[in-house]
Amino acid sequence: MLGSVAYWRLAAAGRSGCKTSLDLGDARVLSCGSMEFIRMRYLPRGPSGRRRRPTVQLAFSLTELLVVLAVIGVLAALLLAWVAPATKKARQARCAQNVGQLGRGVQVFVTDSHVYPLYSNPRYGEGSYPEHQTDWCAALQGVLARGDPVREKVSANPYQTGLWLCPSALPPASAPASTGFRSYGYNGYGLNTDSAPGTVSFGLGGHYGWNAGPDGSMGPPVRESEVARPSMMMVLGDGLEGGKGIIVDGLMVLRRNDGMPVSPGTTARAIARHTQRANVAFADGHVDSLRLKSLFEENSDAALSRWNRDDRPHPELLTE
Repeated sequence: MLGSVAYWRLAAAGRSGCKTSLDLGDARVLSCGSMEFIRMRYLPRGPSGRRRRPTVQLAFSLTELLVVLAVIGVLAALLLAWVAPATKKARQARCAQNVGQLGRGVQVFVTDSHVYPLYSNPRYGEGSYPEHQTDWCAALQGVLARGDPVREKVSANPYQTGLWLCPSALPPASAPASTGFRSYGYNGYGLNTDSAPGTVSFGLGGHYGWNAGPDGSMGPPVRESEVARPSMMMVLGDGLEGGKGIIVDGLMVLRRNDGMPVSPGTTARAIARHTQRANVAFADGHVDSLRLKSLFEENSDAALSRWNRDDRPHPELLTE
C-alpha cells in the first residue's frame, strides 16, 4: 500500500459479481457480465490538499556499496591468484620450447659436421674451424639462419630476440646493453673450471679449457662418438653458472662452479626465473626441467656425470 490511507474507487458503482480480468497495479480492469469497468487506486491527500506521490529510492546505501566492493575485491584476488601461476607456467613452457629448438640446432650441426660446436673459436678470422664461427652461439645461429652471422650481421645483439630470449630472463635494469646478457648457455666445460694451458675439458665445447689448447683455442672439437650416453649428457640450457648456493645468470655458459664469487641479485633472479628450476636440453634431443639444487649443489655420481661427456662424475674437478 502507498501511504497510510489508500482506497479504491469504483468507476461505476452498484455492480456486484465482478471479477478482476487485468491487474495494472494502480488500476484494475473489472469484468461484470458483458461490461468492463476500470477500478482506480487514488493516493491520499496531503495537508495542501494535493495527492502525494510515492517516493522511490534509486540510490544504493553505503552498506550495499561496501558489500559490492568487498565481493569485487574477493573476485579480483581469486582471479590474480589463478592468472599469476598460469602466466609463469606459460613462460617456462615457452623457454622449454626455445631450449628444445636450440638443442635440435645442435643436433643438426652434429649431423652435418660430426662434431659438437666449439664453445669459443678465437682463431676464426685466421680460417681455423670456419664452420664453428666465433663461438657456439654464432655457429648455432648459422645453422638456424642458414647463413654466416659473423659476416652477415643484421643485428647488434641477435641473442636478445626470438628463440634466444627466455621470457622469464630479462636483463636487469642496471645492466647496460653492452654486457651481452644471455638467456641460454652451453655446457662447454663439463665440471672443469680451470683455464690453465693444457687443461683438459670434459664438456662439449672442445677438448681443452678456455683457449687452453696447443693452438690457443679450445679445439679440437668433440666428436659425436665421444659422448658416452647422449640421453644423460647435458648440452645447453638456461645460462647459469654456480655452486654452493651461489648462481650467476645472464651467461652464455651452463656450468657447475663451486668457486663462484658472490654477485648481488643474480642468485635471486636465477631462483625466480623458473621457480627454482632450469630448462636443459640433452644430447639425444629431449628437454628436462631440473632443480637448481640438483644442478649446482648435488654431488651424487648421477648428478655430476651428466656434466661430462665420458659419463663419469670426476668429483676431483669440483672447485674447492
